[in-house]
Amino acid sequence: MSITISILNAKGEVLEQASGKESCCLFYQSSYQQGDIIEVQSSCATPFIDLSLDSSLPLSSVYFKNKCFSFPIPQGDKCQTYPPFAFQGSSHRIMARVTENPASRSCFNLALNPYDHGENTTIFPHASANVETRGEAAFAARNAIDGEISSNNHGFWPYTSWGINCDPEAALTLDFGRKVIIEKLIIFTRADFPHDAWWESAQISLDNGWTKSISLQKTEQGQQIEIEPQIASKLQLDRLVKADDPSPFPALTQLEVWGRDKSPHD
Repeated sequence: MSITISILNAKGEVLEQASGKESCCLFYQSSYQQGDIIEVQSSCATPFIDLSLDSSLPLSSVYFKNKCFSFPIPQGDKCQTYPPFAFQGSSHRIMARVTENPASRSCFNLALNPYDHGENTTIFPHASANVETRGEAAFAARNAIDGEISSNNHGFWPYTSWGINCDPEAALTLDFGRKVIIEKLIIFTRADFPHDAWWESAQISLDNGWTKSISLQKTEQGQQIEIEPQIASKLQLDRLVKADDPSPFPALTQLEVWGRDKSPHD
């Protein structure tokens, strides 16, 4: 039972590596290069890991489904979706440790994963969408679950958002990777007015067949949606109806899904 953190270059060669039984910390004293990857492997019995891939980013609990997670070091415009000093310079601290099963927690944000990215199929939650504005990192689906709620600007950290490219058929899917119990949602729509518009309504659907139409307002505050507790492993946000506003640019800053992990007794 162990956790291993590795830095790999574009050729797959190991540049630095550290291992530990239930926790691991790697201090990499070199600048990242194009194509470098952080790889985290876990053979621990629990699939729940607290992870911090950079000292400027929070320690966040994620669900490891396939025991090996690869994170490409952000380059180019992708750097704009992280804090200014993230992954920069020549001193990098990476941590991973086993954490308690979240089923024992009363209520937490099931959607939070600042380490999600478009090619991620290993750690959850994972956000994906059928459209992202111009394919740009600043408007990628993963921005909706990165934990950043600043909404009165757009295009760079901390004003990251999911942009729909003015597509009324846009849909965001959130995969939790396992069954969870959902109790409420908090939705932060982007509020860079007058550049932005907003949605007056939307639909929430779960993979258990449950759906709910919700009303939204013009505000930079989080809008809370209470629901009867639902057991599900996936959530979709779609049927986004834009308000009557001259701007063609509604967008989603953050989607929080509050609840708890499903236990064998639920």
